[in-house]
Amino acid sequence: MATLLHIDSSVLPGSASASRVVTDAFRAAWLEQHPAGTVVYRDLAAEPVPHITAEAHTAGFAAPDTHSPEQAEAFAARVKLIEEVENADAILIGAPMYNFSIPSTLKAWLDNVVLVGRTAMAEDSKLKGTPVTVVASRGGSYAPGTPREGYEYVQNYLEAVLGDMLGLEVDFIVPELTMAPHNPGMTELVPLFEASRDKALQDAATKAKDIAQRIAA
Repeated sequence: MATLLHIDSSVLPGSASASRVVTDAFRAAWLEQHPAGTVVYRDLAAEPVPHITAEAHTAGFAAPDTHSPEQAEAFAARVKLIEEVENADAILIGAPMYNFSIPSTLKAWLDNVVLVGRTAMAEDSKLKGTPVTVVASRGGSYAPGTPREGYEYVQNYLEAVLGDMLGLEVDFIVPELTMAPHNPGMTELVPLFEASRDKALQDAATKAKDIAQRIAA
């Protein structure tokens, strides 16, 4: 059966997180199509993966029989993360914008998963063409033509890493203005936030069903 790898990185729990609400909607729609399927879930806020270390990094470029005990231990943890990605039929990532970029926990996960010659820049990579849906929530608007367009480093970065380096088929869902209900200075933007949230939820359900049906075909 089909396997969905679901990654959340918001520090906020449950419905307090704009990205988690949308990834949950995606996951629910996916399971409707694949009720007997597998969901591999990682909550990077609750259980962060280790930041890349010298041992984990250098082990990726050395033959296993040359690894020191420290390299072997660090690389084994890294391989577990890599295999989760390689075995996924589809990937779902919650990536809220923190200070113009992604959460450090998500960066740590990516640093472990990106391995040149295996997952990245490899002709025989198992990741090529795997669909990944990124829920890139953000407190304001950084869309083209807005004053803060130049500060958008989430989609640009993830497109480069997930698409260009890993060869994944990347699609974004972007609920924005999520701070409007909490910031008195943004009260007039609440209707726009609500419209963006509703569209994101609809897009998540539609995208999940489309991918699930395509994989099953």
